[in-house]
Amino acid sequence: MGNPAQRAAHIKDAIDFFNDIEAGTLPAVAFVKPDSFVDGHPASSKLGLFEAMLENIADRIKNQKDTALFVAFDEGGGYWDSGYIQPLDYFGDGPRIPFLVVSHYSKHGSVVHTYYDHVSILKFIEKNWSLQPLTPRSRDNLMNPTASGDPYVAGNSPAIGDLMDMFDFSQP
Repeated sequence: MGNPAQRAAHIKDAIDFFNDIEAGTLPAVAFVKPDSFVDGHPASSKLGLFEAMLENIADRIKNQKDTALFVAFDEGGGYWDSGYIQPLDYFGDGPRIPFLVVSHYSKHGSVVHTYYDHVSILKFIEKNWSLQPLTPRSRDNLMNPTASGDPYVAGNSPAIGDLMDMFDFSQP
């Protein structure tokens, strides 16, 4: 982020994202971070505007079979479940938040109870493209959770899932 040339090459406006979808030039991985009144944050925006942006994205990618849309909410401002919070490191982890996967290959209509956080997206990218973790000490090195008596608590904590159990890649 400290290199202006890298920022200019990789940080784009949402309009560039939509143009890439239309042109068929969307990269293998793209992040859309809505801002201002569209970000869905309970303190500063309207959820309906966030939903409209998601619908716009979903409508544009719905015919792209090999595309997955991950919808990860930021902290919920106290509006979401405050159940188990896994102690991961000095910074901890936050309360559970809604996380959705929209894909031809997602397990449709399923609720997955695996412990995930925002790093799960990185772990998915690394697993899907056979990449190594960022650094030896980053959270993407944590193992995937194993089951315990409580479906929300990893039996091998600290652990963060890689999202693979939200997909069924055996579908044609």
